[in-house]
Amino acid sequence: MSKTYTKLRQFIAAEMRMSQVYQPVMLVELLRNHGSASVTTIAQAILNKDPTQIDYFSEIVKNMVGRVLTKNRGITEKSGETYHLIGAEALTPEQIADLISLCETRITEFEEKRGELVWEHRRRGHRPISGSIRYEVLKRASFRCELCGISADEKNIEVDHINPKSLGGKDDLSNYQALCYSCNAAKRNTDDTDFRVFKSMYENRVEKCLFCDVQTIDRKRIIAENALAYAIRDGFPVTEGHTLFIPKRHTTDYFGLVPAEVSAINRLVEAQRKYLLEVDLTIGGFNIGMNCGEIAGQSIWHCHVHLIPRRKGDVEFPKGGVRHVIPYKGDYEDLR
Repeated sequence: MSKTYTKLRQFIAAEMRMSQVYQPVMLVELLRNHGSASVTTIAQAILNKDPTQIDYFSEIVKNMVGRVLTKNRGITEKSGETYHLIGAEALTPEQIADLISLCETRITEFEEKRGELVWEHRRRGHRPISGSIRYEVLKRASFRCELCGISADEKNIEVDHINPKSLGGKDDLSNYQALCYSCNAAKRNTDDTDFRVFKSMYENRVEKCLFCDVQTIDRKRIIAENALAYAIRDGFPVTEGHTLFIPKRHTTDYFGLVPAEVSAINRLVEAQRKYLLEVDLTIGGFNIGMNCGEIAGQSIWHCHVHLIPRRKGDVEFPKGGVRHVIPYKGDYEDLR
């Protein structure tokens, strides 16, 4: 029995870590190809094992190419999950071969014209996102899609640029979000239209708005920021460390935020909470809240989220917390 066989069998059976299928898939390709296989060959083998790729391109078929050929052009028809070429039974073998050849010619012409740009929409910028950065993005999102909320256990989660690279988005942790392959596919399909709208939307500012002006004429107040939001200490703090989290885009209140902005604010909130706990050991809790509408007490018409540190003894009876926004409603009997 050869040493190579013994070593490989011991590694595969007992030592190979299985966080994914990649290692055994690569070994199978090497074994099947007399000990050598190109990166492309191994990558194709891994791709064939990845059901999320089938799901991704199934969405492309149903929502893009299949829809065009069926609804727009009347070339195909759909029955359940199967497409049928209308009139295919009338085609001769020679006609089928000619049509296939014509399709292949059109593909070749397209590839020659576009070059490497053919699959640019499938790239993650001009360089891949490292595994460590990907892990940080997914951990920050609690391994859930930041748009639909589905867990990584149910769907493959990808790292996406919030502001797309094609529109000047940066390779920066603050510009990354976690999206499932379905949400990311839908987002990519509208890059040429929707995200131009989103880019101008994110840049919306209103003259003489206090929180719009902070971003340009009073930037010294900003203590932290990312692509879509920033943080300042409250000008009239309820407690020491009272902090405001504000979307850079001008929008009236919390209900006007889009998911990416909510995520951006949440990241800043978590970072400031951690910082405040580190620098002030007297902090024992926090209140988080916002005023939405004049009746609710809003006086600055640009969304802002309050993070208010709480300390033991800062009020005589803290029970009820935010319920105290209505006088005499904060205190209640423990009905447990």
